[in-house]
Amino acid sequence: MMRASPLLQAALWMTGAIGSFSAMAVAGREVAVSLDTFELLLYRSLIGILIVVGVAGYARTLPQINTRNFNLHLIRNIGHFTGQNLWFFAVTVIPLAQVFALEFTSPLWVLVLSPLVLGERLTRVRAIAAGLGFIGVMIITRPGATALSPGVIAAALAAIGFAISALFTRRLTRTTSITCILFWLTAMQSVFGLITAGFDGDIALPSISALPWVFLIACAGLVAHFCLTKALGLAPASVVIPIDFTRLPLIALIGLAFYGEALDMWIILGGAVIIAANIINLRAEARGPHPQ
Repeated sequence: MMRASPLLQAALWMTGAIGSFSAMAVAGREVAVSLDTFELLLYRSLIGILIVVGVAGYARTLPQINTRNFNLHLIRNIGHFTGQNLWFFAVTVIPLAQVFALEFTSPLWVLVLSPLVLGERLTRVRAIAAGLGFIGVMIITRPGATALSPGVIAAALAAIGFAISALFTRRLTRTTSITCILFWLTAMQSVFGLITAGFDGDIALPSISALPWVFLIACAGLVAHFCLTKALGLAPASVVIPIDFTRLPLIALIGLAFYGEALDMWIILGGAVIIAANIINLRAEARGPHPQ
């Protein structure tokens, strides 16, 4: 039997990532009736610890877990925890396609913040890409034409949280194993979730009907990032990341079919501009050094 080419394998892994990210959005909306975002992330992280430790034990990578770069883990996970809370809130109050379109600005925030965190230069192409991304956000949010809702603000800020997480992940991967990164991700976010969920002295337990959704969110999050990592190991980012953009039309159709969300042309247009900005940057990076 002929083996699939690396590009085809990467596309198949990305199909898993896209399906997992979309499943998280739907599950997050379904479970919101019984759990707030802090409680959801608490239970998701507790389940995540069991999965990470179980897999690491099977793979014999538990000795890789250590406390080196603890401060970097802390900053990374504060950014990720904040972004995830805002993202799960957003999926419950605004159209799913709008959430995903604004989420795609995260790589552009990475461009803007990377000189501060990683010491990387903000090249002319990167600046143009970031500017186009900002235009895309303006098209989606249309300030002045419509009132900025809390959900839109949350989705936009979530992208910044994800960018901070990505930047510090990049720093950590220089010296830290994936097992160690994932362990501190789930462990720290369990603590954050316990503190924030218990701040009012009342932590709701998942109902029987909510439990499958919580498990789906916990598993889908880990599967999505695993699939994305596998895909990036098989093909360049300039090939892999554009495949991820198919999440936008897919989630728009899911929103239409299951929640009666109209296909807003402003979201589609703004999303297209944001996607184009990302592709411009990816292609420039694939070509190597370019003018400052």
